[in-house]
Amino acid sequence: MDEKSLLRTLTKVVNTLAAAGIDFAVAGGCAVYARGGPPSDHDVDVFVREEDVRRAQQALVDAGMRPEEPPEDWLTKVYYEDVLVDLIFRPNYRSDIADVLARAEEMRIGPALAKVVTGTDLMVDKLLVLDAHRCDFTPLLTIARDLREQVDWGRVAAETQESPYARSFITLLEALSVAEVERSGT
Repeated sequence: MDEKSLLRTLTKVVNTLAAAGIDFAVAGGCAVYARGGPPSDHDVDVFVREEDVRRAQQALVDAGMRPEEPPEDWLTKVYYEDVLVDLIFRPNYRSDIADVLARAEEMRIGPALAKVVTGTDLMVDKLLVLDAHRCDFTPLLTIARDLREQVDWGRVAAETQESPYARSFITLLEALSVAEVERSGT
């Protein structure tokens, strides 16, 4: 998928949800790109409240997208042309989506202006995905380097402490002098 198709889809999603009055924040690879990281070539991720997800999906369908109901219980999906849009209401089963949306910052992403999750929330989300089957630190190292000054690494460490994969990644960042982690209570 090319960057132009992704940005066209993102712009359509952002404008449609804003016109419908739905609170949302751009997340995932598009948020990384907005914050100065590498461009995404995968899909468009948008965080919404669980109580708004059906209304968001319907607004996007009314704007010409086609719905898809995935088996997962934490998101729903639509497609615009061949580009997948994930409407995520419980990222990594976190229950603080309202807080994540409240912290999001308005930024320009290509031609769109939208709320984008903070660098800290973005890294928490990225690290909570790591598990025995998804443990490639290579792309995360690039993202961490590009966003390092936008991230509260102490908060990332605290919010991901239950994950041995996240703890290992943070230790690697410290060893490489990518991040300094101030841990509370130590």
